Amino acid sequence: MSGMHGTETTAGPIEGPVPPEATSATGEAGSNPQAMAAVVAAVEAALPPDAVVSDHIRLRTYECDGLAHYRVTPALVVLPETTEQLAAVVRACSDHGVPFVARGSGTGLSGGALPRADGVLVVTSRMRTIHEIRPEDQRAVVDPGVINLDVTHAAGPKGYYYAPDPSSQQICSIGGNLAENSGGAHCLKYGFTTNHVLGAEFVTPQGDVVQLGGMAPDSPGYDLLGAVVGSEGTLGIATRTIVKLTRLPQEVRTVLAGFASTDDAGAATSAIIGAGIVPAAIEMMDALAIEAAEAATHCDYPAGAGAVLVIELDGAAVEVEHEFAQVERICQEHHAFATRVATDPAERALIWKGRKSAFAAVGRISPDYIVQDGVIPRTALPGVLRSIAELSESSGVRVANVFHAGDGNLHPLVLFDDAVEGAAEAAEAVSGAILDLCISHGGSITGEHGVGIDKAAYMPKMFSDEDLDTMQLVRCAFDPDGVANPGKVFPTPRLCGEVPGKKKGAPHPLVAAGKATAF
Repeated sequence: MSGMHGTETTAGPIEGPVPPEATSATGEAGSNPQAMAAVVAAVEAALPPDAVVSDHIRLRTYECDGLAHYRVTPALVVLPETTEQLAAVVRACSDHGVPFVARGSGTGLSGGALPRADGVLVVTSRMRTIHEIRPEDQRAVVDPGVINLDVTHAAGPKGYYYAPDPSSQQICSIGGNLAENSGGAHCLKYGFTTNHVLGAEFVTPQGDVVQLGGMAPDSPGYDLLGAVVGSEGTLGIATRTIVKLTRLPQEVRTVLAGFASTDDAGAATSAIIGAGIVPAAIEMMDALAIEAAEAATHCDYPAGAGAVLVIELDGAAVEVEHEFAQVERICQEHHAFATRVATDPAERALIWKGRKSAFAAVGRISPDYIVQDGVIPRTALPGVLRSIAELSESSGVRVANVFHAGDGNLHPLVLFDDAVEGAAEAAEAVSGAILDLCISHGGSITGEHGVGIDKAAYMPKMFSDEDLDTMQLVRCAFDPDGVANPGKVFPTPRLCGEVPGKKKGAPHPLVAAGKATAF
């Protein structure tokens, strides 16, 4: 994952992690100049001049999301400020068969917002209005470009907050969170983005604006909103969104526990959940991740720990006190050699700073790294972590583990130096083997980062052909022309409008060329 796509003089794929011939995923620059010219004219008529970016140097600003190993220079970038402007852009793309990709803050880690060399990148970062904070209904109405943490800042004075908290919550946007169904440390107790989105104004791939869900807790009919959340921009673009607010807890208690090994920390995690306790969060970091966090933030985690758990309890004061006593006892029973309880907000923030900075902190101990995202059953943690350690030792590739232990959502960080020949390929092999481990233990290839372009090739390992065909039928129902973020999620693009199953007769030309799979 160390190559790049696009050069200073041309947009489009060049040698790198996505094969140059895989233009079905990245597009081919200049492949349909007449259609693109028509889209540019329509967009320039609908948007202010400063909201349309066509200069090549400025376009390169948007060539990747948080997964910088994949890079494609888009043909055009637009920055709408309203739903109407955004819909006009999408409508122009639909009318002329030009693909489009939505992008929020660009913090995604799966290449879901990787642009198309032959398409339009729709950036929602200027749509940042918080329209309503309604504590009486526990609702907020926000634009897609609103920063995650800003919702909590706006609701906090009224006694509420927005619960989903990705590590990038200071910069990631609500629209991106919705597209990826983002999680976070506190989703163990409070659920993922899908549990906190009640409604959304939605721009279809044809450019129509429809309302999905609403202020009420549940809407009749098919759960189209549920289909859209986590669809990674392949079904359309959500704009103005209704999110649920959560009441601030009476008490919060954060515990840091040090263990000699990840085995002990994993066993303690399972024991805590098994005791009927559902903490707001249980996070684990191993020795290598602790080393990186200490170098970056001086978080003062227990010296010599092979693993630490960050356990946060919240709720009514009497409940927190009771659960804390149980957690402390369980940690001691599983050989915790040090525990520390945050005594004030500053100490709590420092404990969390070490954990939430872990991804970036790894840059202190390695020039390059791959952030992985897989899920396993919680009880499989000790065994899978041992297997990851064995993979690391046998390959000579270092792996730092930092993850949401409470729900088994792993984030192994595979370290390498791209300046060393063959190091990137070795790291990619270990990264892929970790996903295979997750699947073999009944888990998933992603918990919250999405599939994007990065993991599309792994989908057939987890799903049957029939499963994938069914998913593609849903996609085609929303987007029969295949213009909404094509080339993502599924291993190969498929042609809509054909009957599923094996075909007879001559194959479609795109199928024959190896650029599509018909279903």
